[in-house]
Amino acid sequence: MQPTIIEGPDNRRMPLFRFLAGVLFALPVLGQALPAEVEAALAKARFPRDAIAIVVIDADGKAPARLSHRADVPVNPASVAKLATTFAALDLLGPAFSWSTPVYVDGSVRDGTLQGNLYIRGEGDPKLVAERLWLMLRRVQGLGIRVITGDIVLDHSAFETVASDPGAFDGEPLRPYNAAPDALLLNFKSVIMTFTPQGREAALYLEPPLAGVQWPAAVPLTSGPCADWRGSLKADFSDPLSPRFAGGYPAACGEQVWPLAYVDPPSYAARAVAGLWQQMGGRIAGQVRDGKVPAGLAPAFEMRSAPLAEIVRDINKFSNNVMAQQLFLTLSLQQRGLGTLEGSREVMRQWWRDRVGTGTTPDFGNGSGLSRDERMTAQQLARLLQTAWASPWMPELGSSLPITGTDGTLRRLRGKSVGQAHLKSGSLRDVSGVAGYVDGASGKRYVLVAIANHAQAAAARPAIEALIEWTARDR
Repeated sequence: MQPTIIEGPDNRRMPLFRFLAGVLFALPVLGQALPAEVEAALAKARFPRDAIAIVVIDADGKAPARLSHRADVPVNPASVAKLATTFAALDLLGPAFSWSTPVYVDGSVRDGTLQGNLYIRGEGDPKLVAERLWLMLRRVQGLGIRVITGDIVLDHSAFETVASDPGAFDGEPLRPYNAAPDALLLNFKSVIMTFTPQGREAALYLEPPLAGVQWPAAVPLTSGPCADWRGSLKADFSDPLSPRFAGGYPAACGEQVWPLAYVDPPSYAARAVAGLWQQMGGRIAGQVRDGKVPAGLAPAFEMRSAPLAEIVRDINKFSNNVMAQQLFLTLSLQQRGLGTLEGSREVMRQWWRDRVGTGTTPDFGNGSGLSRDERMTAQQLARLLQTAWASPWMPELGSSLPITGTDGTLRRLRGKSVGQAHLKSGSLRDVSGVAGYVDGASGKRYVLVAIANHAQAAAARPAIEALIEWTARDR
């Protein structure tokens, strides 16, 4: 029997089966059929299946993918990108790595007075919070210094200045997670406001104190339920030196805490150091200002951070963006002597080629996922997690991931998979996803990656939760 012959597009004659094969090859490649419960959740949410990328595969890489859907399509991973930053840092720096913040005394000390300047050089510590700044200044006083005749000079030069509009990304300029990275990042450039009802007022306590900023000592108490208590305060932060509250604080709220990014970030470090030094009884004849440590000056002492393994836990459990960016810039600081975004991107690309080796490298942004330009595929993320699973740093990375329904950013997740998965979550206005490890009922451990990119990405969350349960129920 002769095959049916048709005219091809260039007028050449070809068998029908060859023509059909060419047509089928040209069609877009769809992923595997999704589990019924995942399909049902997508249908209920009216969420398109071509807006989500999925991989489920054995963590040890010894078997083909259990599920693969749009696995090679580049997507915005949001905070799931922190997996690459934190694993690369563990691999390149080691879990015991810590940051140093050296302090220099330039001048003689006589009768409690430093005749000269005090210098503090930042080297990227992601968690130099108020209590550690207090300890640093106590160590300065331990050197016999109570009065400084010169200046306190703050050196930020270890990192490039990263231009940042704190409200540009999501319209939330007062959220501490939107703080820009800084070689001398103090307390995330934030203040912690504590409201405590006392009599007819709520006393306001600020930590740390900021020099030159006049806060109200208290706000009036109001009756009614504790609902939108922050909104009821009617806060006005337009004047950085004189914040005001036109409203009141509901007595039913009891004590509440409001972390707030200071509205004038460039002046924050100087105000925090000056305010805390004064609160501790120290005096300064000069000013607190930015500058550089003189060449050849040896440090009087160094403040050491917590080890990297602990920092990684904070970054991943609570998806701390500015800490992730500090870590990202530290990669190029350690290898090249200056922390820059492009330098760290190149360090990451080289590390990926050497260590993960997926052929192509992701488009790295700033290390936190707080980016509209970052791109990774689900397959790349799955390979990263398999590489991490086989590495010596697996215990540190794995324990840093939120546990479903238990802690971190996944503490509110409910369902049958509670406690069965360690997953890094990621969400932006148009991104929702998770990636990490799931324990199967059979005893196997799986890598799971699921990332939705869509204007209504949040609607995909029930489908992602159904996928986690399906993965855990593997027999």
